[in-house]
Amino acid sequence: MHKSVALVSLLFISSYGWTQLRGSISGNAETTFQYLKEDSLIGATQPSEKGLLNSYMNVFYTGSNFKAGMRIESYLPRIQGYPDRFDGTGLGMRYVGYQNDYLDLTLGNFYEQFGAGMIFRSYEDRNLGYDNVMDGIRLIFRPRKGLKLTGVYGRQRLSFTEGKVIKGDGLVRGLDADLNVNQFFSKLSDKQLQVGLGGSFVSKYQVDNNDTYVLPENVGSYGGRINLRYKKFAFNAEYIHKENDPSDDNGYIYNSGHAALFNLTYTKKGLGIIVSGKSVNNMSFRSDRTKDLQDVFVNFLPAMNKTHTYNLVATLYPYTTQPLGEVAYQAEVLYTVKRGSKLGGKYGLPINVNFSTAFNPVKHPVGSNQGRIMYEGHLFDMSDSLFWQDFNINVTKKVNKSLKFIASYYSIRLNNDATKVTNFATGIINSHIGVLEINKSFGRKHSVRLELQGLFTKQDKGNWFTTVAEYNISPKWFFGLMDQYNYGNPHSEQRIHYLIGTFGFIKSSSRFMVSYGRQRAGLFCVGGICRFVPASNGLTFSFTHSF
Repeated sequence: MHKSVALVSLLFISSYGWTQLRGSISGNAETTFQYLKEDSLIGATQPSEKGLLNSYMNVFYTGSNFKAGMRIESYLPRIQGYPDRFDGTGLGMRYVGYQNDYLDLTLGNFYEQFGAGMIFRSYEDRNLGYDNVMDGIRLIFRPRKGLKLTGVYGRQRLSFTEGKVIKGDGLVRGLDADLNVNQFFSKLSDKQLQVGLGGSFVSKYQVDNNDTYVLPENVGSYGGRINLRYKKFAFNAEYIHKENDPSDDNGYIYNSGHAALFNLTYTKKGLGIIVSGKSVNNMSFRSDRTKDLQDVFVNFLPAMNKTHTYNLVATLYPYTTQPLGEVAYQAEVLYTVKRGSKLGGKYGLPINVNFSTAFNPVKHPVGSNQGRIMYEGHLFDMSDSLFWQDFNINVTKKVNKSLKFIASYYSIRLNNDATKVTNFATGIINSHIGVLEINKSFGRKHSVRLELQGLFTKQDKGNWFTTVAEYNISPKWFFGLMDQYNYGNPHSEQRIHYLIGTFGFIKSSSRFMVSYGRQRAGLFCVGGICRFVPASNGLTFSFTHSF
């Protein structure tokens, strides 16, 4: 690690001189500090250090075919809710590389994705505390226009302990080909039908050190994808097959796995329609078969539901993707009532309707002589066992240039036995949520935003009401106040106000924000991946800057 620091430091010192003539340095930094106190009413504890800190800085150099980058990270200790795999200060990421018109070579750390990511995705999400960055080599080759070949080879980041990156035990290797047919064959370049094809192969290697089973040390996965676009229609689909991969996740069964995804869209002025489907069976794909939670996933299974942003909708009953099996569908219609019509008024009336659902797939029994192949799973073969269902409608009404209303309704059903989000309910949780958002501007600099949210359910902790108020003085100042109130809790002593206030300042590319108050315990989710955030009460300061 010390050699890596010295090497990257030397490269940056050298590259800094080069930037004066032929390159540029860019990057960003972020710091989050928490000072917490005990609050027995909500179950918040005070850490022994009292203060918690997450901080990092990325620095990137590009120019004259050469590139280099690094990230310094610091967790002293990590803020609440971050996984225990983050600790200390040190070099979390570094790479060097070379690129020209047809070649892109990276040595060290890199992020990459094949297709939709169902076979391979290396990425980072700071908000989730997730980072499975690869460490090794990536080669991208473009032999001619329209054809891209990518090869990756390396090991994944598992944790950051005492300021050092700890890698997973497994080795990941992959190849991907992406072909734009219309660019590759120049005679097709002006055709209305646009065609894209792709194929991937990814394997992992991990030594068999299990005393109970004979395990495959090399596990391969492969598949293909297609993208079509014709006038107002677009269609894409991908299918991935994974060979048998016994692991802690699946109970060391020898079933193969599959993942399939399709999206069909139609768009024209004032109308957009999207229909999607996903079938997953036994697709937990990790470079270390003994890990759990979000550790060393080789692949990523996209969520088949709308990403919500309102507090009660996004955080109380979120859905997490089920890598061992789910059949999911989503349909969405975006329609704008024309301007000048009686209903559309002067500005038109955008209406968004969305429906998504996910079910447990059918697992067909097999004969007893099949070893540890426990069942057969077929594409889009779903049972009547519901995981999740979400119907929502969103209507935006602009009254004039300074006043706008957004009204939303959500009906969410979640099977808490299958995707556990609370300890206070079993079976299906039915919830209805209404949101009214009001945006009002006062001149060019001043604006106010108000949210009124209500969640109604007979299960779990009962009904909630949330109020959000924001005041902005453009372009520098912003102030906010949020109150979450569990007024329907069956236990009167638990009918608590979670009040939190925020203010911030923006100057150029720097942003300062301070918040103080209560944060309830719950799940924070992005794209079907979640982390638990414990209850807290205290001060949070954050700073971001880009350069």
